[in-house]
Amino acid sequence: MESTRDTMQRLILGRPGEWGTGTIPKDLIIGDPKRAQGIADSVDCVFVRHVSGGVSRLYFKSYEKGRSKLQGETLDFAALDEEPPIDIYTEVLTRTNATKGIVWITFTPLLGMSEVVRLFLQNPTPDRSDTNMTIDDVGHYTKEERDRIVLSYPEHEREARPKGIPILGSGRVWPIAESLITVDPFQIPDHWPVICGVDFGIDHPSAGAWLAWDRDTDTTYVYDAYRVSNETPAQLVPRIHQRGPWVPVAWPADGLQRSKGDGIQLADQYRTHGANMLHEYAQLPETGDEEGKKTSRTSVEAGVMAMYEDMKAGKFKVFAGLEDWFSEFRLYHRKDGQIVKLQDDLLSATRYAYVMRRYAITPPDPHREQIDRRSTSYDWRAG
Repeated sequence: MESTRDTMQRLILGRPGEWGTGTIPKDLIIGDPKRAQGIADSVDCVFVRHVSGGVSRLYFKSYEKGRSKLQGETLDFAALDEEPPIDIYTEVLTRTNATKGIVWITFTPLLGMSEVVRLFLQNPTPDRSDTNMTIDDVGHYTKEERDRIVLSYPEHEREARPKGIPILGSGRVWPIAESLITVDPFQIPDHWPVICGVDFGIDHPSAGAWLAWDRDTDTTYVYDAYRVSNETPAQLVPRIHQRGPWVPVAWPADGLQRSKGDGIQLADQYRTHGANMLHEYAQLPETGDEEGKKTSRTSVEAGVMAMYEDMKAGKFKVFAGLEDWFSEFRLYHRKDGQIVKLQDDLLSATRYAYVMRRYAITPPDPHREQIDRRSTSYDWRAG
């Protein structure tokens, strides 16, 4: 209640003894606010004249009182300051059901990937949305001031406080600052081989990612991407062709699954529509240990760790502006040691292309005879 008094109550009503100096003008406050018991200068309820001619009742509550203290009342609007426990949030939602009211929550996600954060970031609905505001939205700070403020925070809070990215701590798959892998877009040189990776949208969005490989420095650049829902191969292949129909396409093992309708494998459906699918599903190059035992070529962890090593070495970069890609990067995390397979469509597409870079190719010579790719798939292993 002390926190409620010093934040929400102060902003809305003003400081004790100065009622009407907050966002509600004094002449609209009816009588004296009803004081709460136990905490000095705390308000329980205030009556306010409404533009309609009626009277609004405004209550101040604290999370520490628990869910039961919120039961019974019907609300038109609720503003929750700082992240609430999930039972408080759902109880407040219930209080607004009859009025089809609005619930706001304003907070920095310092509790990490909590149940409330998951609802907004991993389970969006038409009635629920997330508005992310970062330190870059604060117009009265100069760049130097923003940089100074960011550096003033402990390292583990530098993503959460300035950017609103949930603290994932040791749970992050790639615990590396976003700024270290971001580069401004530039024209990809023709002598850099490129490759595309796709993640099939079976029960989740479809995604595609384009990678360019600077072999001189062994640096990989993610330079383009898409993520869409409810599109068929016939609709997705034109998206791929827009970036170059000659670009080889890496795909996952589930591309061998057959459609329930016509029995055609997913990868072949893309081929039918002209996508330049690679001859095999995405897997790491064949290697063996000192005893000659082969490692798993389809290991997700091995691919993820290889990408992380390149990130740390400054050899994996992503073009600024690929917001869908970065939104997945920020929330890529583990639970109980296992990578959470939610909202990772673009990251998966990127990984498929990354582990198949050996098949990346440069643009075809425009002076050579053009090959009709409308009905033929190609093996680009020579690349």
